Amino acid sequence: MPFSSPRQPLATLEAMTNAAPSKHPLDNVAAARQLRSGDVPEALRSDVRFLGELLGRVLAESGGQDLLDDVERLRALTIDAYEHQGEGSIEDAEALVAGFTLERAEQVARAFTCYFHLVNLAEERHRVRVLLARDPWTADGHRPAESFATAFAAVSAEVGDDEARRRVAELEFRPVLTAHPTEARRRAVAYAIRRISDLVAEHDDPRLGTLARRENERRLLAEIDILWRTAPLRSDRPTPLDEVRTAMNIFDQTVFQVIPRVYRLIDEGLSGADVSPRPPDARPFVRFGSWIGADRDGNPFVTAKVTRKAAAIASEHVLLGLERAADRIGRTLTLDARDTPASAALQDLWRRQRALAEELTTDVATRSPGEPHRRVLLVIAERIAATRRRDADLAYESPAELLADLRVVQSSLDEAGDLRNAYGEVQHLIWQVETFGFHLAELEVRQHSKVHRQALEAITAGARDDELDDTSAEVLDVFRVIAYLQGRYGVDAARRYIVSFTQSADDIANVYRLAEHALGSPEKAPVLDVIPLFETFADLGASTGILDRMIELPQVRRRLEQTGRRLEVMLGYSDSSKDVGPVSATLALYDAQARIAEWARRNDIVLTLFHGRGGSLGRGGGPANEAVLAQPPGSVDGRFKLTEQGEVIFAQYGDPVIAVRHLEQIAAATLMASAPSIEQRNAAAAERFSDLAARLDRVSRERFHRLVRSEGFAAWFGLVTPQEEIGLLALGSRPARRGLSLESLEDLRAIPWVFAWTQARINLAGWYGLGSALAEIGDVTLLRDAYENWPLFRTLVDNVQMSLAKTDERLARRYLALGDRQDLAELVMEEMTLTREWALRASGASELLADRPVLRRAVRLRSPYVDALSLLQLRALRALRSHARSEHPEQARQDELRRLLLLSVNGVAAGLQNTG
Repeated sequence: MPFSSPRQPLATLEAMTNAAPSKHPLDNVAAARQLRSGDVPEALRSDVRFLGELLGRVLAESGGQDLLDDVERLRALTIDAYEHQGEGSIEDAEALVAGFTLERAEQVARAFTCYFHLVNLAEERHRVRVLLARDPWTADGHRPAESFATAFAAVSAEVGDDEARRRVAELEFRPVLTAHPTEARRRAVAYAIRRISDLVAEHDDPRLGTLARRENERRLLAEIDILWRTAPLRSDRPTPLDEVRTAMNIFDQTVFQVIPRVYRLIDEGLSGADVSPRPPDARPFVRFGSWIGADRDGNPFVTAKVTRKAAAIASEHVLLGLERAADRIGRTLTLDARDTPASAALQDLWRRQRALAEELTTDVATRSPGEPHRRVLLVIAERIAATRRRDADLAYESPAELLADLRVVQSSLDEAGDLRNAYGEVQHLIWQVETFGFHLAELEVRQHSKVHRQALEAITAGARDDELDDTSAEVLDVFRVIAYLQGRYGVDAARRYIVSFTQSADDIANVYRLAEHALGSPEKAPVLDVIPLFETFADLGASTGILDRMIELPQVRRRLEQTGRRLEVMLGYSDSSKDVGPVSATLALYDAQARIAEWARRNDIVLTLFHGRGGSLGRGGGPANEAVLAQPPGSVDGRFKLTEQGEVIFAQYGDPVIAVRHLEQIAAATLMASAPSIEQRNAAAAERFSDLAARLDRVSRERFHRLVRSEGFAAWFGLVTPQEEIGLLALGSRPARRGLSLESLEDLRAIPWVFAWTQARINLAGWYGLGSALAEIGDVTLLRDAYENWPLFRTLVDNVQMSLAKTDERLARRYLALGDRQDLAELVMEEMTLTREWALRASGASELLADRPVLRRAVRLRSPYVDALSLLQLRALRALRSHARSEHPEQARQDELRRLLLLSVNGVAAGLQNTG
């Protein structure tokens, strides 16, 4: 019963789940009436009711009963409006919002935002509950769908066990964390939510007695009170190093611990139900990368000094994690030498440790008499600590040296017959070192090709380094820092360099030339794997021609020889979608991947395609495992790399149970994508439906360009969405636009483009153009055939449905009315109606998200509450637009209105679980 105090128990979930069914199968939002209470699991219902009651008590205590009454009135009106879809109820809600003072409007916006944080938390807890309760083995000894064991069995059946194992041994998954500003929550809010989540998990324990449960509820009330009283908006933009530390929180909380669990799952998938102690078959396949503190494309705050500091922070965290793990394991290995004797190699290692640090080893030996494995591992822990402190006398020179010592311990335990300890926690520590090294995640530098050209032009014109402008001088400093990082942490700590807007092979050659100039000679230059990033529609089309010339560059040829002809190519989803619309971008990206994969085969290249996907559907987001299985033949080949950013990082890696499931699903999909049956299916579908693809591309692109290339579109877009105000949110260190003013879409980054349409409840970036394209084709039989048999088309239509499910036609019209351009507004609304209708016809569904009940439930339960925040946002936007036209705007009132607007933006982002 969200927001209800004990004195005022108003039904919420029940009110949304026990109404009459809709008579209009194509009416998405009216479908809430089709949702029965049985669709909401009782455990989730109980959590939401419980947390809502606690929030209601906090609101009443903090703001008085009148605040809670206002919140309840608005909530009741928006639920009624959502269920009955009439204008009357929403107009009543709008009138109530209009009557609030600005102070009360702010309080109501914050209340709804807190509610969304709690609902999100409850849903995450329920997902964890379901995953923990899921039986990992079915009655016939097989894993459930989407498990790695199921994928391995399927691939083995097609290619044989030996070949399947070879493919598993070569498997690679490279998630790259980015600091793109798509996480609207403050760190303080995120931490408060995590504390509440831990208490909810504790409350879930049936063993709690009366006193313990009462104490749990007291602490929950205190934490929810903190959440309510914590300012939801950042006062200042985070610095790049703030963003680095936020990512480190995820590493410390979950990632470091879950990696061994993932590899153990993979090992079980390879060995079946055999759990006897033995050397593992699984090898570490995850390697994290990071742009945080290294991506300087358009971010003047990421400097060479920041990159160096970012690497130091990451190294500090991983070395501390390794040190603690080694110390913990060492303290448990109290194995007597008479039962578990040391091998000759372990005895030799101990002698070398004694020679290295006599005082330390004497102390350890005193504390570990007759326990050779314990004392060696405790000294290993001290050497890791010395590496962190940069104590050269005791530090390890490299992760390889540490791994050699750990393997001596492991082999000694094996020889002594203690296989459980040899291949238990010691194996976990070995996997952690192999995965993270001493650097945790490889820093991948990114810079715009234009910046390189400008720096090289100045140098070629004769400018000395001390005469260069700040930007060009910074370019050279970056290469010097890369060289330092490679010397300090190893080459793998920072060897990838991404060139944004690669338009020719010269853009790649420029990076090598600048690096050689910065370090004084080719011999002193750092090791670099320069990665072209193809972002625009035109660049995607020209990609293979550019790659042909790129591999002729002497520096690239040399690296190909050194790496076994391995090469990475990055594809940008965001700008291509903003360039030609989501449908044409999807098709162009598929075509580019197919052509690049064939190019790699012809040139004997071991290709890794790097997918620059955003979290939102308008930026290439959506379920990653489904996307992997829809890729062109040869484009995955056991290697998958993508960007993970903003709210996606917290969603995928914030909870250890969910993180394990995410990584297992990606591993399974990456292995399955190269199965002959999957490759043949995708190839046959692409050929069979090529004419359909061409028509979808042409019509959708024409429709998209008709809108975005209309005269005055950019200015109109700024009026009908909170795009301008979103730039005021202190989401990240990176500026939201490339120039000082928004005169065309090229000036706007993809994230605020998507974020603004999401806030306006239109989500245009995720669906616009598909309806017109499907309607022109008009052949429902053909479209349903494509939906059933063409994975790319199915993924496209399903993603569009997910995007449309978060739209609202009534609210969309209100936002569009702010712009005084009825022609453009009608284009948008006509296309929204057409796309909803034809997405359902193509899939054969009667309602959006029909085959995704969990997501459908989440959207429906949230939508009335998001509507309340949207009405508050509309009030602020209308007033701000009116003030902008005033001859004498009142600054103080404008500031208050902006604050209300930004609070509502924060709340809508929490409710929809999407920003950019």
